[in-house]
Amino acid sequence: MIGWLNLGSLVLGLIGWILPVINLMRYENRTHSNWVGLSIMSISACAISLFFQIFNGYHRVKIEDWSALMDTMSAKVLIAVVLLIVTIILNVITLFLYRNRTVSGALPE
Repeated sequence: MIGWLNLGSLVLGLIGWILPVINLMRYENRTHSNWVGLSIMSISACAISLFFQIFNGYHRVKIEDWSALMDTMSAKVLIAVVLLIVTIILNVITLFLYRNRTVSGALPE
């Protein structure tokens, strides 16, 4: 079960990064109506990924696997911080780009 939590966390973390990159790659395209949905899915994937790591730590405490906790906790914290910061930065960049396009596209010509 713990292996699946780690694998799920990795996959969801990658999805959290890939979705805003897709949004940024589609910026020049005129069809940009679902950028908000992709950003919400990106942040949700990041949150679920972090939840899986928290649940993994809870499971280790519950089974009293102290050596595994001591060995892996610093790496988990570092990876969680990197995942969260990169996801936020990518989604903020997407927000600023599409916000300007949405506002300028809504004005009459």
